[in-house]
Amino acid sequence: MSIKHALVTALAVLAPLACMAQAAPAALSAKTTDQASAQPLFKWQAAPARKGAEAYFTNLQNGAKIETPFRATFGLTSGWGLAPISVPQGGKSGHHHLLINRDLPLDFKKALPFDDQYMHFGKGQMETVLTLEPGNYTLRLLLADDKHLPHFVYSKPLKITVTRKNKDIEPASLIKKGISLPNIAPDAKLKSPFTVQFQASGLNVAHLSQKQADSGHFRLTVTPQSGGGKPVEMDFTQGQTEAVLSPPAGSYVLKLDFLDNMDAGKTLAESVSTPMRVE
Repeated sequence: MSIKHALVTALAVLAPLACMAQAAPAALSAKTTDQASAQPLFKWQAAPARKGAEAYFTNLQNGAKIETPFRATFGLTSGWGLAPISVPQGGKSGHHHLLINRDLPLDFKKALPFDDQYMHFGKGQMETVLTLEPGNYTLRLLLADDKHLPHFVYSKPLKITVTRKNKDIEPASLIKKGISLPNIAPDAKLKSPFTVQFQASGLNVAHLSQKQADSGHFRLTVTPQSGGGKPVEMDFTQGQTEAVLSPPAGSYVLKLDFLDNMDAGKTLAESVSTPMRVE
């Protein structure tokens, strides 16, 4: 083999290795950035119990019969958060859409339309008031980003029947500003791990980093009632609306606050508390 031929062969072998060496830091950096963007678990917080991400209704079940106006409320799998569209936010975030008598889109790379069958909640809302006429309907929730491009985060189709429309009820009267823990009854006895849902009415949920006016994020404080343990405070600054908890057996008080994203010392609603027990 000539010296020239040997050099050409060596360069052919080394060139791909050099490219891999240059690409490795970039790939590592991207992975590190993704890991840093995820909010770490708090003490007593467990990973999501569901296998996949999901949006869901918190006060409607399949086969429900309702009268309208009806305030429907939304939930979102732990690990995902709400984000108003006015300040773009990447990662596991988006805003709710209510699909009425519509299937999931065939093309998830196409923005959702704006019409009566695709209701958008781009301010970070967790609710809407249904004013449907009597009849049968199929409802579905779908999360999408600030460009209204769908995520693969949605609810199962939910079939409901509207039995009556009450024309003497003003829909806006059903929205009362406040927060709640809708799935935790006072003095509930639960087994770990369990899910705690957060609900905001008349309020917009957002990432703290968006610095969006008239928006806030949830804080959950878990206080042991025996053994002298210290309260565990969990700030859900990425717009999350539920948490999965796994504290030791014992009695606790859950306290929920809604903090102003523009003023760290201000709350936007009266806090709510409930006692419960882990068995």
